[in-house]
Amino acid sequence: MANPFVHIELQTRDLAKAKDFYSRLFDWKLEDVPVSGAGMPYTMINVGEGTGGGMFTNPDPSIPPHWLAYVGVDDIRASTARARDLGATVLQDVMQIGDFGWLSVIRDPTGAVIAMWQPKMAA
Repeated sequence: MANPFVHIELQTRDLAKAKDFYSRLFDWKLEDVPVSGAGMPYTMINVGEGTGGGMFTNPDPSIPPHWLAYVGVDDIRASTARARDLGATVLQDVMQIGDFGWLSVIRDPTGAVIAMWQPKMAA
């Protein structure tokens, strides 16, 4: 399948409470990982089979807690530009995330928000 969902991310105001709730509700295995330059903890979600994700505390109090889906792309810059050309609003332009890869976040022409992800390929 072209451009599958590759990551689902929870942005929350209370990471400890979210970790407790979701690990007990779904038996998810959670692992805190360092992300260089992020200045905050990031928790990876291992769901076993299927698409995993992550969660973190969003420092912006004006943004309500929410889940964000990421779609895998081969060329993050081209995909972000194409989204803009097709009428999307770029909310977060291409940004590198440590040594993991790059993301961008768009609002589609209907108002829905989705993210794109290009992993850094191992040399």
